[in-house]
Amino acid sequence: MDELDNRTAPQPTADALAAAAPIAPATGSQSDSSSEEEYLDNSIELRGYLSKWTNYIYGWQPRYIVLKDGTLSYYKSESESDFGCRGAISLSKATIKAHESDELRFDVVVNNLNNWCLRAETSEDRMHWVEVLQLYKEGTGSTDTTSLRRHGSSMSLQSNTISLASGGSLKKTQRNLREKVGELETFKDILFVQIETLQRYFDACSELNKANAQPLDLGDGLKPIDFKGESITFRATTSGVLSTLQHCLEIIAESDESWKRKLEREIDKRRRADDQNRKLKEEIEKLKRLSYPGPDFEEGPHSTLPEDEFFDAVETGLEKIEEDMQMRFKLRLQSQISQTLVNVPHEAVAEGEQAREEFGTGAEAKSHPLWPEIDRVCKEQLHYAREGVGQDGNGWQIFADEGEIKMYKREEEVNGMVMDPLKAYHTVKGVTAREMCHYFFMPEFRNDWETTLEDCTILEKISADTLLFLQTHKRIWPASQRDAQFWSHMRKITDGLEPGTCDMWVVCNNSTDYAKQESKNGKCVRIFLTVILACQTLLPDNYVKGQPLSRDDLTCKVTYCSVVNPGGWAPASALRAVYKREYPKFLKRFTGYVIDQCKDKPIMF
Repeated sequence: MDELDNRTAPQPTADALAAAAPIAPATGSQSDSSSEEEYLDNSIELRGYLSKWTNYIYGWQPRYIVLKDGTLSYYKSESESDFGCRGAISLSKATIKAHESDELRFDVVVNNLNNWCLRAETSEDRMHWVEVLQLYKEGTGSTDTTSLRRHGSSMSLQSNTISLASGGSLKKTQRNLREKVGELETFKDILFVQIETLQRYFDACSELNKANAQPLDLGDGLKPIDFKGESITFRATTSGVLSTLQHCLEIIAESDESWKRKLEREIDKRRRADDQNRKLKEEIEKLKRLSYPGPDFEEGPHSTLPEDEFFDAVETGLEKIEEDMQMRFKLRLQSQISQTLVNVPHEAVAEGEQAREEFGTGAEAKSHPLWPEIDRVCKEQLHYAREGVGQDGNGWQIFADEGEIKMYKREEEVNGMVMDPLKAYHTVKGVTAREMCHYFFMPEFRNDWETTLEDCTILEKISADTLLFLQTHKRIWPASQRDAQFWSHMRKITDGLEPGTCDMWVVCNNSTDYAKQESKNGKCVRIFLTVILACQTLLPDNYVKGQPLSRDDLTCKVTYCSVVNPGGWAPASALRAVYKREYPKFLKRFTGYVIDQCKDKPIMF
C-alpha cells in the first residue's frame, strides 16, 4: 500500500494530454484490500486529444479521450464532454495493443468485437497512453481472477456435456440390469442361509469331536443334515450366480458397444458442427472486414488485408459501379435527357469553318509551353502503336483473345509498383477513325463510357484539339481514391498510312505537372499515365473513289496502348487481376458506345 500511496498519476504531454492528481486511498475501518481496490478504481485519470478511426469514408478524426473510474470514453471535442460521451469501453475487460508497424497507433479491444483504433501525435505520446492504460490493467486484473475462474469452470462443465444415448434404449438397459441385480440379491440370501447352516454343522462336528461320543446336537431342534444334498444345492446356487453374472456382463458389453457407436456418432456430429462453425466464423470475419472496414484493411504500407480479399473487394465495387451506370443509362434513354457530370466551357467545342480545318493539326497549340512535349510524346507513341507485338523482342504475352479483340501485356515493376505496358487491337464495323477518336477525346461524352469517373474538370483549353484535364475517379474500397492530371491531344495523321487506309486519327493522353493542381479532397493518390488511341478507317477493296459510302462499308482498326503507374500500395497480384478483368470490358464498352452513338448520324471523316 505504501507503493500505491506514493504513486502519482501520469503527467501530461506537451501538446494534448493532461493527467489529474491521484485520489487518496480510503482509510478508517475498511480493510487494506478494499482500500486498494477503491484506489485502483479511481486513482488514474487521463484526458486529451487523440485521432480515432471512424470509418473508411472519414478515416482518422480528432476525438477527446477521457480515462476515468475505470472507463475509457470519447467525445467529439472537449466542449462536448459535459453532454455525454459518444462511446465508452470498460478497461477491466479490454486489451491494449501497441501497433507493430505504425509507431503512432495503439488499439483498445474488447472481445475482438469492439475495437478502438487510436493514434497519438508523437511516439512518446503513444507510449505515455499505453503505459497508463496497461498500468491500470495490471492493477485491476487480479481483482476479477477468482470470479473469472469460477464462472469459467461452470461454463466449461456445461459446454462439455454431451448427450450420448436416446431415452428409450437407456431405460431398457437399466431395466434389464435391475432385474439381474434382483436375481443376484435372491441368490445372495439363499447362499447366506446355506453358509450359515453349514457353519453351524461344522461347529457342532467340532464340539462333538471334543466331547467324544456326545450326541450330535445342531441346536434349535435341528437334526443331522444331508450334507450331500446341501452341497448339490450350494453348487446349483453358485452356478446360478455365475450364470446371472455372465448375463450381466453380456448386457453391459452390449450396452458398451451401443454407447461406443453413439459416442462415435456424437463425436462425428460435433466435428462437423465445429467445422461448420469455423467456416461460418471465417465468413463472418470476412463480411465484417468488408462491411465495417478499419484502418488495417485500407490500402497502405500497413494493410493486413490479403491480396485475394483485396481483389474481391475491388471487383465487387467495380461491379456495383457498372450496375449503377447501366441503370442510369437506361433511365436517360427513357427520358431522352442528355446528362453529364463534366464541367465543359462552351468554347471547348470547335466552331466555324476555319476551326474545323485546323482541328487535328495542333496549329493553335504550337505557341503553348507544353507543345514541344505534346508533339514529342505523340510522335513517340504513334511509332510505338505502329510496332507489332513481336518487333521489339520484349516478350509480349497475350492475356485476352475475344474474337476481334486481342490484348497483350509485359509484366514490369518499378520500385515494386506494377507498370505493365498494355497493347490492344480491335476491329470495329460501321464507324470511322475520326468518330472513334472524337468520342474518346471530347469531355462531354466521357462520363457515358468511363464507369469509374467521378469528376472531370478542364483546367485549361490549350486549343480546340488540346485540353488540360484534372480527372477524379470514384473511391473503390479498400483501394484509395485516385486522380490524374494530364493533357489530351487529338491529331490527324497524314503520313505513313497503310494501303487501303482512308484516314487515321489518334488521341494521346500524358500526365503532366504543368500548372499542377491538388486533388479536390486532398486525399487522392495521383495516377501517372501515357495512353494513345490510334484509329484507321479502312474501305472495301472494291471501293471506287467518289462512290457514296454507307456505314456497312466502314471498318475501323483500333490500336490502344497504355502505361499506367497507379501509385499507392495496391498489391501487384490484385492490380494485375483487375487489369485482366477490366481492360477487355473497357474496350468493348467504349467501342460499343461509339457504334450506338453513330448508327443514325451522318458519317464523320
